[in-house]
Amino acid sequence: MKVIRSICLFNDRPTTNDLSRLSELADKFKNIGFEIQTKRICSSNAKIIYDLDRSNDGTLYSLGELDYGVARKDLDKLLKTNNVSFNVNLTSSDISVKHTDLITEIIKRAPRQTFNFTYTFNNSPSSPYFPSAVYVKNGFTIGLQPTNLSENCETLEQWFEEMSLVWNEITDISSIEPDFLGIDTSIAPIFDGSGSLVNFIKRLGMDFSSSVTTDTYLRITDFIKNKSPQPIGLCGLMFPCLEDFELADEYEKGNFSIERNMFLALHSGLGIDTYPIGIDEHPQRAVEVLRLVQGISNKYRKSLSVRFVSDGKAKVGQKTNFKNQYLKDVVVRAL
Repeated sequence: MKVIRSICLFNDRPTTNDLSRLSELADKFKNIGFEIQTKRICSSNAKIIYDLDRSNDGTLYSLGELDYGVARKDLDKLLKTNNVSFNVNLTSSDISVKHTDLITEIIKRAPRQTFNFTYTFNNSPSSPYFPSAVYVKNGFTIGLQPTNLSENCETLEQWFEEMSLVWNEITDISSIEPDFLGIDTSIAPIFDGSGSLVNFIKRLGMDFSSSVTTDTYLRITDFIKNKSPQPIGLCGLMFPCLEDFELADEYEKGNFSIERNMFLALHSGLGIDTYPIGIDEHPQRAVEVLRLVQGISNKYRKSLSVRFVSDGKAKVGQKTNFKNQYLKDVVVRAL
């Protein structure tokens, strides 16, 4: 199944015309057999984004990168939005509890919004994936749900061939569009079955734990970084702990600790994504994790992010109740 996770328009001054433009692009891809999951707009123009978001028309919006001070000052507005994402860049910050106070405040006041926020380090611009998206210039980018292309594949090479065909198809149809910026080739798993990367790993004959110490993920990232006809954005391997439902199962079994997540992020991944955090987790522990991610990101000049999620109620040892179709409920473990 050919699934586009995100068609994202970047515009310094978006208008309702951009909503029509998104629909036009979506129809173009639907006509050649793609399923369109979401349409998105990213702009650093806060006033316009807030105004567009009030229409609650199903479009996803992002303010991109916000300075920490701006995020704190505008938190009231951000937490009252329908669907506005943002990120805070900590690449060069002296990380302390004041920075983790931001996620703590979001958890206390509007826990559903933890899904729309991430900390970033050496972030790559123009990714269509939220909340890491950053506006740099006008245009549109495409982000796929490539795991679904593995449905009938028995080897990595067969999957790579399927991805290549789709990348070329998108590039061919988009090449006539003057505002096409490229494809973020990131592997973005979701749900279970063919949408789950862990499911595909099992279909290749491996269990998840043993796969971590093979070159499987290195081979995947080498391919998606180097073989795309027009790459842009993150172009890495996502391990969204609670969005890939079969990865969430591994988390509950103790097979996806924060250490294992960081090991995978170091050589193939994009950081810590939709990772559950208990409301009683010690703030200093979150600081330690952020500092480690910052250190790895700066040492290897690698785009990484940290997105903790909480339902606002579950402590360590308790089961979550997110009421979010994209997040699987789990018993929370300590970081």
